[in-house]
Amino acid sequence: MPDAPMEKPGHQNEMSPRPEVISKDYKPAGKLQGQTAIISGGDSGIGRSVAVAFAAEGADVAIIYLEENQDARDTRKMVEERGGKCLLIAGDVGKPEFCEQAVQQVLKKFGRLDIVVNNAAEQTPQEDFMKITPEQLEKTFRTNIFGYFYLTRAAMPHLKKGARIINTTSVTAYRGSPGLVDYSATKGAIVAFTRSLSGMLAEKGIRVNGVAPGPIWTPLIPSTFPEDKVEHFGEDTPLGRPGQPSEVATCFVFLASQDSSYMTGQVLHPNGGEIING
Repeated sequence: MPDAPMEKPGHQNEMSPRPEVISKDYKPAGKLQGQTAIISGGDSGIGRSVAVAFAAEGADVAIIYLEENQDARDTRKMVEERGGKCLLIAGDVGKPEFCEQAVQQVLKKFGRLDIVVNNAAEQTPQEDFMKITPEQLEKTFRTNIFGYFYLTRAAMPHLKKGARIINTTSVTAYRGSPGLVDYSATKGAIVAFTRSLSGMLAEKGIRVNGVAPGPIWTPLIPSTFPEDKVEHFGEDTPLGRPGQPSEVATCFVFLASQDSSYMTGQVLHPNGGEIING
């Protein structure tokens, strides 16, 4: 775990130990050959692992990130090492005009868009409900759910039959989190967004699913929690440890590929064994 608290939004190249991006035992099978994905929050953590796994499966990727330039460059290198092309797009998904511009950049670069991964997230722990300011509330919702709406809306006119949308929610959407009330509320909204949008787009042949990770070792953790919590992060799961981004990315590969062709409106739960009835 890190020696000192990390500044938000967190940088993967400063973490110790470094998260596992992709398992050395991962065996690609060309499941996304010739396809293009856009991934918000794709510079680090789960987003980075998804980008690298998608590239290993044959996809080109565009990653959206806020300001973590070195992390983004590192991710691009990993994608390119696996034979994929990687477009870096810096900006705030909470702004609809930026999302429109980002999608246009993807189309200009790759000429197509097949997979949308809404993954960018913001959290600020508060043990006292009264300390959740209107500014914090709006910032959390703007990134975590408004951004999902805006990026999906920008992509929608360019998604053809067979396209996939995958949304990152959280175990907190199902069991809550007393210290993350606003964050948990956005994650619950993402579950409802996923289920509702899946029904709307089913007749168009566009599948919409979600992934609800439990405690995963990403830059979001050391940049938002105090050291004592970071030290014991994930130990309360049945498996007794935090998960690695590599252990979540495989869920995204499954949902992005034809392996999940009969699934829409569903959520997968890589959470270390917690039963949440979702």
